[in-house]
Amino acid sequence: MPEPARYLIVDGHSVIFAWPELRKLHARRSSLAREALVKQLRDYQDWTGVRVVVVFDGKGRKTSASSEPGDVQIFYSRSGQSADAIIERLASKYAKRFELMVATSDSMEAETVQACGAEWISPEALRGLLSRK
Repeated sequence: MPEPARYLIVDGHSVIFAWPELRKLHARRSSLAREALVKQLRDYQDWTGVRVVVVFDGKGRKTSASSEPGDVQIFYSRSGQSADAIIERLASKYAKRFELMVATSDSMEAETVQACGAEWISPEALRGLLSRK
């Protein structure tokens, strides 16, 4: 039986604010911090084969997604909806079918995704994961 696909879901802003170098970039321009995080996650995905999904809090009228085939999937929540809500929905939908790990510093979100059957890691543990490649 083939191994279940492995996914890493990242709470983008949670990680950006937890990593001092990204927080500094974010203070200058938020898009710089998002791009720097996505670049590291793309490298990790290319190296490990783990599919990466990043969710950012957005401002638009609807949830939007952008990705090239085979690239990191990026979601922006619609205004009035948090990235947490999207992450929790993804976890509840996919944790039973796939090996799922969620990176966030939000303890309520961590409890929720674990209750769904996903694994949780902190932004610090994510940094360790990305640097091991």
